Amino acid sequence: MAYLVNRSLDGQPAGGRRPQHGSAAAGLLCAALLVMAWLASSAHAASVPLGGADNFAVLAGSTITNTGPSVISGDLGVSPGTALAGFPPGTVNAGTVHATDAVAAQAQRDLTTAYNDAAGRSSTATISADLAGSTLTPGVYTSASSLGLSGALTLDARGDPNAAFVFQAGSMLTVASASRVVLIGGAQACNVFWQVASSASIGSNSTFAGTVLALTSISLTTGATLNGRALARNGAVTLDTNTITKPACATQSSTPPSSAPAAGDTPGTPGSDDSTGSSARLRGPSGCVASPFRVRVIGRQITRVTFFVDGERRRTLKTKAGQTVFSLRVNPLRQSLGRHRISATVNFSADSQAKARTLRLIYQRCSKTTGRPRFTG
Repeated sequence: MAYLVNRSLDGQPAGGRRPQHGSAAAGLLCAALLVMAWLASSAHAASVPLGGADNFAVLAGSTITNTGPSVISGDLGVSPGTALAGFPPGTVNAGTVHATDAVAAQAQRDLTTAYNDAAGRSSTATISADLAGSTLTPGVYTSASSLGLSGALTLDARGDPNAAFVFQAGSMLTVASASRVVLIGGAQACNVFWQVASSASIGSNSTFAGTVLALTSISLTTGATLNGRALARNGAVTLDTNTITKPACATQSSTPPSSAPAAGDTPGTPGSDDSTGSSARLRGPSGCVASPFRVRVIGRQITRVTFFVDGERRRTLKTKAGQTVFSLRVNPLRQSLGRHRISATVNFSADSQAKARTLRLIYQRCSKTTGRPRFTG
């Protein structure tokens, strides 16, 4: 979503002199609108809270049946049903088996809450029955009936690792053989949710991502891989030589734009430096640009910087001995007129114990420059 500022709002009377405070007022208005744009784009960005179900890679209401050497990373449980078969040959790694115990019962209660949360969210857009070939940005996507995938679906977080994707299927979810979900722009499987009002079927040799919250049953056919969770409220989970890995969100943080149009960690901003000695600042243009420029991350104890332009990953730089500056060249002449966003995900050395940060700035691609662009940071 883009917000354009009408330059007539700068307070200049018709035929009169421009008040000295006009540019400042326009700048404040621009900053406020950028914050509004960020909030609007994040309206549906919250993940679905799973409660006790978060620890489970597989959870069923009635039965769990496995064939072949499936590998489950995370807890596996069934409640209120009692039937659990096929382990071994299936194995559970980094998790515990909960068969009709208090932990599984609580997880089922929390699953019901999570399911209702996902189902009750306001829709961002209505989607077609088959998502193959689509590229979607964070939001809540709704199909009144069944939902399918017969190829590749790309989910683009646009540089925000905390952004969420929620899919609401009014009936079944059917994933065809060899289909896949591709995560780009910082998207994480832990923030992808599939609320299914009936049952879900994930086809053979497919590579799927996200937490499946099914009212009835879930089946994974031969060779299917799930980077996520298979959570069935009332029915069974059926497995056949599958790999299911409970996703964990990377320890990254995302911040909205600051009061200036260029966002990120700037001098004097809380979080730009911490007691561990690590720091990161993002420098780049904040006004209109019409010629190539460089954005730079400057800091200490940085091990890796990944740059994104409008959510598309452009460059990943690993530190060299003593390096404190990491840069990316951007050519706005190859971009459309209007607002664009650059983000940089910064990772720090293990010794610093500092969490990764995502820094941002916003600039305008203009048809011609009205002077030298202003840089921040």
